[in-house]
Amino acid sequence: MKLAFIVDPLENLKAYKDSSIAMMRAAAQRGHQVWTVQRPGLHWRDGQVAARALQIQPGDDDSAWFSVNREAVCRLTEFDAVLMRQDPPFDAEYVAATWLLDRAAAAGARIWNRPSAIRDHSEKVALAEFFEFAPTTLIASDIPALQAFIDELEDVVVKPLDGMGGSGIFRVRRDDPNRNAILETITDNGRRSIMAQRYLPEILDGDKRILLIGGVSVPFALARVPKAGELRGNLAAGGTGIARPLSARDKEIADKLAPILWSRGLLIVGLDVIGNSLTEINVTSPTCFVEIFEQTGCDVASMVIDVLERECAGSATVSASSSSS
Repeated sequence: MKLAFIVDPLENLKAYKDSSIAMMRAAAQRGHQVWTVQRPGLHWRDGQVAARALQIQPGDDDSAWFSVNREAVCRLTEFDAVLMRQDPPFDAEYVAATWLLDRAAAAGARIWNRPSAIRDHSEKVALAEFFEFAPTTLIASDIPALQAFIDELEDVVVKPLDGMGGSGIFRVRRDDPNRNAILETITDNGRRSIMAQRYLPEILDGDKRILLIGGVSVPFALARVPKAGELRGNLAAGGTGIARPLSARDKEIADKLAPILWSRGLLIVGLDVIGNSLTEINVTSPTCFVEIFEQTGCDVASMVIDVLERECAGSATVSASSSSS
């Protein structure tokens, strides 16, 4: 296969833990071509979406993890599969990229995660569809409504709708003297919607990342345990990742969401679960592949390549049948 990965600048990727690099290495080990694309390199003209792309050879040395074979401008339809793996923020340029990728998909490119599905599944607001698994949650910009929510629940967590890696998250208690300032800041004085959720003390045991690959749950979650004195378990915020088998509740949540999200073109999904509660649904560039593999031997990256090989082989069979009929 000829695979393209839309990623952040290669020199900024941390090879020792990056899930996209893990997938590139798994693909290269099976003899597939690996190409990388930067979002600014995407462009549309005369009915075709193309991109300036680098064909690379991933290696095992984390300090110099790739070499460049060649550079070319390629139509996205030339690739067997394209993986959109750029990190948030989910800003106007990210949305513009999904519009271009939509046009490429309409021309026949196979793109995961499906661009329209990424747009339709805000990593915070998507929780509203599956509220039976969520903690008590309010999504609003109205400061009086948020204040009333804090008064009612007494201990809550507030976070922006477009953040990642734990950025912009605050715990606010009813008697917090800074609660007005926190709400004014995080909502931009009521002009920006945020998510508020009941504080879950189980966070001390870890914020579990459950991965769904092609509609199937990975049997291990990565519990990201906050460091001392910290609310956030995110690895980017200094949390420690501990791989654990899925609990019965984890499996219940994953089994309900996995087929639904896969049917929408979401190949790779990261569910965040604290205790027994689903708190986020990550669809842009879910991670934790490397940590799970290192601690359990469960090769999540190879699971992704397995699905791509199966899906692309199926598409090729359909195309061949259509051509002969």
